Amino acid sequence: MNPEEMSVFKTGNANEGFAEYFVGQSYLNMLSTEMVSIGNVTFEPGCRNNWHIHHADQGGGQILLVTAGRGYYQEWGKEARELRPGDVVHIPAEVKHWHGASADSWFQHLAVEVPGINGRNEWCEPVSDEDYGKLK
Repeated sequence: MNPEEMSVFKTGNANEGFAEYFVGQSYLNMLSTEMVSIGNVTFEPGCRNNWHIHHADQGGGQILLVTAGRGYYQEWGKEARELRPGDVVHIPAEVKHWHGASADSWFQHLAVEVPGINGRNEWCEPVSDEDYGKLK
């Protein structure tokens, strides 16, 4: 599937600024950097980000709005959840998690950064190939 045909939002450029926190190739098109940060993130098949935590002293977190393809979201210590277009994921601050494409599908979501006081991301270890390989 051509990523430009996936949704109404353009794929954007290779996500080089965060490449060290991804397994595989992702693309980023920042849709808004005013008031609320919203990025259109596109993942090639098999691409996923590392485990990470959105920290904030108050508020914060992230909302994912799935726009195209098939992917996964997983919180530390829980089973992975399959994601499809129209799914919404609310990620509270301080929850360790990852998200990305399935092995056989492109995946795209809008990542909405929930405003918070002293918000910051902590990038952790990659999702292991073994754990990722167990997903259906």
